[in-house]
Amino acid sequence: MGALKSLSEVHRSILVPDSASFFKKMIAFSGPGYLVAVGYMDPGNWATDLAGGSKFGYALLFVILLSNLFAMLLQHLAVKLGIVTGRDLAQACHDTFPKWINRFLWLMAEIMIIACDLAEVIGTAIALELLFHIPLPIGVIITAADVLVILLLQKRGFRYLEALIMTLIGTVVVCFVLEIVFSQPEIAPLLKGFIPTTELFTNPEMLLIAVGILGATVMPHNLYLHSAVVQTRAHAKTAKGKKEAIKFATIDSTVALSLAFFVNAAILILAAATFYVSGHGEVAEIGEAYQLLAPLLGVGAASTLFAVALLASGQNSTITATLAGQVILEGFLHIRVKPWLRRLITRALAIIPAVCIVLLYGSSGLSALLIFSQVILSMQLPFAVLPLVLFTSSKKRMGRFVNPLWVKVAAFSITFIITSLNLWLIFNVLA
Repeated sequence: MGALKSLSEVHRSILVPDSASFFKKMIAFSGPGYLVAVGYMDPGNWATDLAGGSKFGYALLFVILLSNLFAMLLQHLAVKLGIVTGRDLAQACHDTFPKWINRFLWLMAEIMIIACDLAEVIGTAIALELLFHIPLPIGVIITAADVLVILLLQKRGFRYLEALIMTLIGTVVVCFVLEIVFSQPEIAPLLKGFIPTTELFTNPEMLLIAVGILGATVMPHNLYLHSAVVQTRAHAKTAKGKKEAIKFATIDSTVALSLAFFVNAAILILAAATFYVSGHGEVAEIGEAYQLLAPLLGVGAASTLFAVALLASGQNSTITATLAGQVILEGFLHIRVKPWLRRLITRALAIIPAVCIVLLYGSSGLSALLIFSQVILSMQLPFAVLPLVLFTSSKKRMGRFVNPLWVKVAAFSITFIITSLNLWLIFNVLA
């Protein structure tokens, strides 16, 4: 059972010195949280945040805040599972459930990875078209080449991969700080957006976008990924060492997810302050937002910064989706596939529908497909969240690190909310 290690090529490859200061240990543990955070600001978030902000103003900021708090708790549970048990979420499922359940969970996870990768393919292709006027079909195909970057960085060491991720996140954050300065949102309506509104439950269209935001924000593949990448740190395997590792890894992910929250909120705020206020209430397409930003804000750089952030976001997310796909395949099926082959298979499954849609329907079809991919992700959430909550609430599995009562209540409440929203979504889609 213990022979198969999560991401074995980088497992416990980063030394954490026992006698180091708090700051040095924090540096040693910093990284995995940022790999996870990029999934919370991928191109799929852009489509749902733009739609929410342009159509309903600041009203859905509460949903982004709530989703981010959900994410912080769930990623903490993923950290605990990986550090305490030495098993990632996929491996824990394989060890616990009968074969037929594992096959089902694996299938759901693969659908989730394809949906996630689809969003990244589309986002990157749109960014390439906006910045360099590369036709969408060619841009979609170009996205397959990023596998070479991943292979190069993995060979040089996991820290290089984390450094690239952090640099790209920094690029996205700086771009949106400037966008917020340019858009000059009104503070009072903005702050009011963090207060829940009853319209969320009476307006089906608003609720549909809210569920899409939830699916785009709380990314199920990140639960698998995080439980694996925290095991890249070679900390002491004692109870004290594990407790310390959980503390630093949780700080790492919470800080990183706070940056993701800023980016998601900034996209919605930008849409509300620019499109909703000016009467452009139907802006859900990234390309349309790009075209409108500069003339509406009166700042020529606004559109360019928007596209640069989109490109950085898309490239970031493709890297983490690859790693998550590797964790899922190896953990559930105990099958080792070379990362470059796994990457090409996953990317091909995303490229084929994206190319077909762009040839048939153009950029508007891609935008609809982007939002649809986030709804699919939202529907996959319970299949990852429920096993994670069950495992970390098991005294037998977790020992002294088992979830306290308040965490169990909060985690099961989140699971119930997510499942209920997805059942509502399925009912309305089929009705």
